[in-house]
Amino acid sequence: MSKKGTIGVTSDNIFPVIKKFLYSDHEIFLREIVSNAVDATQKLRTLASVGEFKGETGDLRVTVTIDEAARTITVSDRGVGMTEEEVEKYINQIAFSSAEEFLEKYKDDKAAIIGHFGLGFYSAFMVSERVDVITRSFRDGAEAVKWSCDGSPEFTLEATDKTERGTDIVMHIDEENSEFLGREKIEGLLTKYCKFLPVPIIFGKKQEWKDGKMQDTDEDNQINDTHPAWTKKPADLKDEDYKDFYRALYPMSDEPLFWIHLNVDYPFNLTGILYFPKIKNNLELQRNKIQLYSNQVYVTDEVQGIVPDFLTLLHGVLDSPDIPLNVSRSYLQSDSNVKKISAHITKKVADRLEEIFKNDRPTFEEKWDSLRLFVQYGMLTDEKFYDRATKFFLLSDTEGHKYTLDEYRTLVEGVQTDRDGQVVYLYATDREAQYSHVKRAADKGYSVLVLDGQLDTHTVSQLEQKLEKTHFVRVDSDTINNLIRKEQPASEVKLSDVERSTLIKLFEARLPREEKKHFNVAFESLGTEAEAVLIIQ
Repeated sequence: MSKKGTIGVTSDNIFPVIKKFLYSDHEIFLREIVSNAVDATQKLRTLASVGEFKGETGDLRVTVTIDEAARTITVSDRGVGMTEEEVEKYINQIAFSSAEEFLEKYKDDKAAIIGHFGLGFYSAFMVSERVDVITRSFRDGAEAVKWSCDGSPEFTLEATDKTERGTDIVMHIDEENSEFLGREKIEGLLTKYCKFLPVPIIFGKKQEWKDGKMQDTDEDNQINDTHPAWTKKPADLKDEDYKDFYRALYPMSDEPLFWIHLNVDYPFNLTGILYFPKIKNNLELQRNKIQLYSNQVYVTDEVQGIVPDFLTLLHGVLDSPDIPLNVSRSYLQSDSNVKKISAHITKKVADRLEEIFKNDRPTFEEKWDSLRLFVQYGMLTDEKFYDRATKFFLLSDTEGHKYTLDEYRTLVEGVQTDRDGQVVYLYATDREAQYSHVKRAADKGYSVLVLDGQLDTHTVSQLEQKLEKTHFVRVDSDTINNLIRKEQPASEVKLSDVERSTLIKLFEARLPREEKKHFNVAFESLGTEAEAVLIIQ
């Protein structure tokens, strides 16, 4: 048997489109081909579980090999394979996916099927001058066939020798993409995209340093963990399991503060583990640490627009088959399932923080300095999160005590309400530098907050808008009597015009002269205990 034919496409330009524009990164080809191999393996498992495959499944693994001399990368599986008719149907008709048909047939009893996007196989042509498919179906009496195409719409299909069921995809790498023939490059891509696939991915042998060079051992080099933590039940995991998984994801990071294990199957499918990291001062450095997966296939770590902005500060893994692999981010942002997932995660994060606060407030307060930036960012950017976070958002005073918003208002409103009925929250931005001002306030019976964080200025503005009759005043912004203006000033300062003019000239001559800064000289009674002169910038 041997035949030639033309692939069922609408235009001769389909391959240039695939090669240059279908995917933003050429390296995606490896994810797609390996995912298809996993897909074929999962199909065989399902068929065996429902009794449609009677034989031995044997060792189900996907093997990736490089032959630098032949300039080939081969991805091999022992899955369902294809008959000649199936090759004609699924390989030659672009965008008609066998996985879609399979899902429909086994919708009540199916394994996780990755390759339901139609065009994944053709990503091989982004890096290949020719692709060969050597396959043999699991069906009794099936004969092996070889399909070959050089990137034009023409193909050849002929009988070949292959004793075992399954499929080998042989990619003949073109000169432009020679980098993909390097062991380190391929191992890096497999680790990035296939680290948690549900079928063992084998890439050569593990190596060790011997006789002055790295040499292969007898042990297979398995790239992936087929049962990562997020696929297990929370009841089956201990705290150390969650920490071990975090270390596997982020080897150089500090230990996480808390975590959330997500497991939703209605009205959408979502699993994953999200960690609260110790957030440093620089927000930008903390982003894009959430890895997005679809049925354990890595999709992206750029989740901005997919989850609320403040949640991009979390670390961990989200996995949902309802999130497509190969579509634009603009599509994801408008997808209804993605929006539902985003809202659900926000709620779960707020629930988890509130739960920890209620059940273990000492631990929550202990870790508040690391959580504060995250919570503030959420309150500033997400209205629904703000409403939930007011229950566990904490204010810290100069004595180190922490209060919820309601607790702090109850504490200070009796003493720190001004003549207009505004409750005045005094705060310092630098406890040491503003020590004398803080002490004056404390001597007067006032409480002073410490607001020295990256987002505190924005938080103050938000709280003044949200909290009724509340005003924030910096403790060094005025004299102590003017910080919280009561009914009448303590006493008046009586100076003649000549005395005032003389004193103003005297002080102005001594005050620093700096661009864009001007000091006004005023005369007030500071009380017998205060310093004679107070300079406020």
